[in-house]
Amino acid sequence: MRPVLITLMLLFFAVSIDTHADTKGEAAVKGAVVAMWAALEKGDIDEYALYVHPDYTLFGESDTYLAEGKALELRAMRDWVGRARNVHTEMHDAKVTIRDDTAWITYYWTDSGYTGSERYTSQGKSTRIFARENGKWLCIHGHFTAVP
Repeated sequence: MRPVLITLMLLFFAVSIDTHADTKGEAAVKGAVVAMWAALEKGDIDEYALYVHPDYTLFGESDTYLAEGKALELRAMRDWVGRARNVHTEMHDAKVTIRDDTAWITYYWTDSGYTGSERYTSQGKSTRIFARENGKWLCIHGHFTAVP
């Protein structure tokens, strides 16, 4: 009876440790998205670039075709932050799944700001995929859909 109890205790501790590690990873992935938004809100493309994988791809809100490459993403974001101001984005109902060195996060967003003198607001849903490299989560793919 005693070996069974010890085995059960070891299993409980192993599950507890694994759950803690997943929670930590989930927070890191969610934190990476929030940090990406914060960098854009400040207009800091160099900081934003720290979270973008070299093989980044994107299906944006109104994109017909897949955008490919980190350089293209950074050019697009540099152009956008040059036109936008007072941008703020909020994440809602985020769910993170981690499988080894791959993670994906699904969430809804709301945002607002100005482009030129026009105020805008938008809302939508998103999936982002992250790859863990050298202990850091990098966004390797984004897919955004605006919702009226």
